[in-house]
Amino acid sequence: MFQARRPVRIVSLVLKGSPMFSFLKPSGPRVEAIAPADAVAQVARGELVLIDVREGMELRASGKAKGALHVPLMVLASKADPRHPEHLKALSPDQAVALYCASGARSQMAGQMLLRLGYAKVYNLGSLSEWRAGGGAVVPA
Repeated sequence: MFQARRPVRIVSLVLKGSPMFSFLKPSGPRVEAIAPADAVAQVARGELVLIDVREGMELRASGKAKGALHVPLMVLASKADPRHPEHLKALSPDQAVALYCASGARSQMAGQMLLRLGYAKVYNLGSLSEWRAGGGAVVPA
């Protein structure tokens, strides 16, 4: 015979700031967003290194941000690593770096790569169109 049971009460605990759930939050440096106008101003003052991580054919089609280094995502690890023989002297873990691509996805991946290499200040500008929207000039590649 079926016997009705008392309802079970489920208690939910919210442990804000609890170390129990600290693994859910990234620790250490993170790739931050940067406002396009701030990126344009900082690049002009020499406070920020701007890197275009798109492929060469993309640059030829749409140009690149004035003052940006072109370092495709596929070679960024070797070009940004000071221990690598192909390291670019213009890149240093001590400098603030902003990255962009066509949509912001590759620049986010590139930013994660730079953080793993020890870069402390890494920003994702997003796309070349955001650079333009911030008042940045675009030059032919």
